[in-house]
Amino acid sequence: MDTSIFKNFHSSLQQLQEWKDSFGVFTTHPSLVVEDSIIQKTLRALSERLTGNYPFHHPNYAGQMLKPPHPIAALAYSITMGLNPNNHALDGGPPSSKMEKECVQALAHLFGYNDKYLGHLSSSGTIANLEALWIARCLHPSKGIAYSTEAHYTHGRMAQVLGMEAHTFQLEGERFIAKCLEALPVDSIGTLIVTMGTTGLGKVEPLSEILDWAKPRGIRIHIDAAYGGFFKTISDYLPGINVHWDRMQEADSIVIDPHKHGLQPYGCGCVLFKNPEVGVFYKHDSPYTYFSSDKLHLGEISLECSRAGAAAAAFWATLQCFPLERDNGFGPILTACRRAAIKAYDYLDKSEILNAYIAPELDIVAYFAAKINAPSSTSTISDRSKKIFHQGMNNNNASQQYYVSLYTVNSQDFSQKFPEILVDSNQVVLLRSVLMRPEQEHTIGNLLARIEEDAKALL
Repeated sequence: MDTSIFKNFHSSLQQLQEWKDSFGVFTTHPSLVVEDSIIQKTLRALSERLTGNYPFHHPNYAGQMLKPPHPIAALAYSITMGLNPNNHALDGGPPSSKMEKECVQALAHLFGYNDKYLGHLSSSGTIANLEALWIARCLHPSKGIAYSTEAHYTHGRMAQVLGMEAHTFQLEGERFIAKCLEALPVDSIGTLIVTMGTTGLGKVEPLSEILDWAKPRGIRIHIDAAYGGFFKTISDYLPGINVHWDRMQEADSIVIDPHKHGLQPYGCGCVLFKNPEVGVFYKHDSPYTYFSSDKLHLGEISLECSRAGAAAAAFWATLQCFPLERDNGFGPILTACRRAAIKAYDYLDKSEILNAYIAPELDIVAYFAAKINAPSSTSTISDRSKKIFHQGMNNNNASQQYYVSLYTVNSQDFSQKFPEILVDSNQVVLLRSVLMRPEQEHTIGNLLARIEEDAKALL
């Protein structure tokens, strides 16, 4: 890490302290004072306990969608947290509320929404999706939602919370999209969810074809881009046609998670609505807020009440340093992650032991250990995956450890891709690597070599 970033931290704190002191210096109440020795002991104990984590910061960690925030975001969050503004009402944090609006505008413009939209940050993608589905229910109170079998499980959960019917469909290739969708109870569907970057395999669902099918039938489109949304900055570098990314502005709502590929600490999600008139469903009053300004308060257009102003400040600071552009800021970061996935796929393609399950569309790679020309079965592959998963974490030499995740697929789907492998189980457990650290474009070969070496011992 570039420690020079921290040199500016103390000067920023001092600047903020001078502003605090301008209102008059006061003495902290004795009940809030903690002895230095206790603080030191507590923080040392905290640091010690935190070492029980997996190394989310390191390129050897290629497991789940986890990585530390950029130091800029962490420092901006810390500085702002000293004031602890609440972005519910403007009187809870005027500067951070303004920062939030600027951040949301940047995301709206990234997806092609014009200046007439409605949106705000949220504490997570789950809450952002809940809000989008709540609006869907408000607009079509007697209709449900539909989403693919690879969509995030949050949609089913939130449909249950909202008392909405939820229907699933399986996408079987872009040539058969209409056929897949026609199997749905069309008259019962008010909103159809399209995932741009599934959290399992990073698949980009065919938005363009789904739009063409749904719109003539009066079905709204909600895009869940919680994971994949920031890849819009480099959409012309991604596989397949760009039309799916180019038509995102036609969706009725979009969710994106800055705490995934946006370099932010948890929790920071965002929901956007193309039509600002949906704000009518938020209408409410409060006897003790919304008095400091006649302008729109963020709490008037969000389901959540209290929301951390520090999250908005952190994201705002990040966007000052990393604009949402292809060749500057976020673009080069995501390009490196994408290159890591391409390098991984090329490695797997040449390996005699490790096999790619499908070609990666973003930066998530799924694979398994088996000699294709040798007898093997789905249960054996699952067993190997689990052993490799545990073996990588338990190496006595920490610098030689590696961390991957597991992903379960239906054996029938697996067999269509690998018919030579005996199916003797209902599911197959694969290895999965999320390559969301740009440094991994330089280390992925070494990581896969270690996994391959461990896999050899199991064949």
